[in-house]
Amino acid sequence: MNAIMDLPIWNLAIAYVFVLLLLVLSKARGIGREKFILTATVRMTVQLTLMGFVLMYVFDHPSWWLTSLMLFIMLAFAIRTACRRVSKSLPKSLRQLIGICLVVSYVVTALVFLLAVLRVTPWFNPQYCIPISGMIIGNTMTGLALGANKLRSGIEENREMIENSLMLGSTPKAATHKIVNDAFDSAILPNMTNMLTMGVVSLPGMMTGQILSGTFPMTAIKYQIGIMLAILGCTALACVLLVTIGYQSFFTKDAALKDIT
Repeated sequence: MNAIMDLPIWNLAIAYVFVLLLLVLSKARGIGREKFILTATVRMTVQLTLMGFVLMYVFDHPSWWLTSLMLFIMLAFAIRTACRRVSKSLPKSLRQLIGICLVVSYVVTALVFLLAVLRVTPWFNPQYCIPISGMIIGNTMTGLALGANKLRSGIEENREMIENSLMLGSTPKAATHKIVNDAFDSAILPNMTNMLTMGVVSLPGMMTGQILSGTFPMTAIKYQIGIMLAILGCTALACVLLVTIGYQSFFTKDAALKDIT
């Protein structure tokens, strides 16, 4: 396999022509997203550049506390982003539950995948731990946001049905059973859809990156299959915990539905 080609900074600058194209289209169509496009582009560039310097330092000075600090920051930002992605305000207890579900599911998944599947030694090896954790945490964050959003909207839209069920003697768990299942289904559906077309319609980022760096294709494919299964497992575990426990946040101690408007 050939070594990866270097990408000079001036060559990379040419790629920003696609941003200019988007700006022209936004202006011409009267969409008015020019400021948002520029902000997103600048933030992406600055954040990735800074992360590059941070990773260079962490890779050159591997230690358990540096890796742990990176993971803590990633989890903190993921929890904050997941809560902000919900269209309406969430009960405080549900926000806390999102954080707990993300941390618990990540720890379980990381222990299995990094230590049992990849057998990374030492466990804090940043070359493996940080990028793999980033993919797992990022996808799980999205699933939690989708699940929480669907759970809230489902309870809000079916408020009358839930209250009628409660008056007839149903428990909050039984009254929200279908809503909880729908929320879980919505949370994991993007991952399942992605897996259906993977290898035919799209070549995933991790696999593509490894192939570009000179890794033998079959080795890259095995890594990609493993990470996709880890992402699926972490997302499923986090979301099933969120929806099967989180519905209780919308009820009082007396099993009455709270006002969530």
